[in-house]
Amino acid sequence: MAPRQTPTVLQRRFGTELRRLREAAGMSAPTAAGLLGTDRTVISNVEAGRFGISEERLRRLASIYECDDADLVNALADLTGSRKNGWWEEYRGKIPPGFLDVSALENYAVGLRTVQIAHLPGLFHTEEHARAIFELFFPPLARLEVELRVAHRLARQTVVTGDSPIPYSGVIHEAALRMQLGGRDVARAQLQHLLESSERPNVTLRVVPFGAGGFPLLGDSSVLYAEAPDPHLDTVHMDSPAEPVFIDSPTQLANFRTRLDMAEKVALTPTKSRDFVRKIAKEL
Repeated sequence: MAPRQTPTVLQRRFGTELRRLREAAGMSAPTAAGLLGTDRTVISNVEAGRFGISEERLRRLASIYECDDADLVNALADLTGSRKNGWWEEYRGKIPPGFLDVSALENYAVGLRTVQIAHLPGLFHTEEHARAIFELFFPPLARLEVELRVAHRLARQTVVTGDSPIPYSGVIHEAALRMQLGGRDVARAQLQHLLESSERPNVTLRVVPFGAGGFPLLGDSSVLYAEAPDPHLDTVHMDSPAEPVFIDSPTQLANFRTRLDMAEKVALTPTKSRDFVRKIAKEL
């Protein structure tokens, strides 16, 4: 089996959790490999996300590590291959891999929490708004790449609008609402779409007005907390000028949950938030 050159975020996440299970069992990689009947390099490559393993081997490893958390094992089993052919794979090699990692995270998640300071949530972009964002890139993107990124962004929205939509809770700063990307007409249509999206039973949107002051995540332009089928596999995604950042340390995840709670407490209620968005839309 040839090792993966660039493991996806879910493949790395799978390997990281297996390494934590092994370390919690106080077992070395060579010992684990011997009990599994394989070479130690296989264990190392699996833990690095470079190799995949079957569900049968995963469950054998869980038994070797004496992991009795059935929910975690089942969640890991779901990562052994059932989602490797997600819709986003058609974009592989055409847009940056970080975009695909975000899609995979969202599709594996059972719930999403976000904070957006400078941009509106990507899962609620109109086509025109998304295109205006990608046309701002410097150096400028080729027209084909702009259209591919727009198509990918719109396809992502099925996690909250499809047949089995997941819960979404987002905090949006007033600064993001007032950005007139693409001009007044595009901005007004985008706010109207955001209002319509906020009426979905699985969607909760809250606005933080300028007058609310600061809160712990104010310095982070975009934060996505993806709740996995098992909390051990939760992951945070943060935008970065260079490349996306993915965080899975238990301590940091707990920190982000607290900070998200604090952001939501500072924000307006969902009803007052919709009124606030309507007011901004009328001012355009």
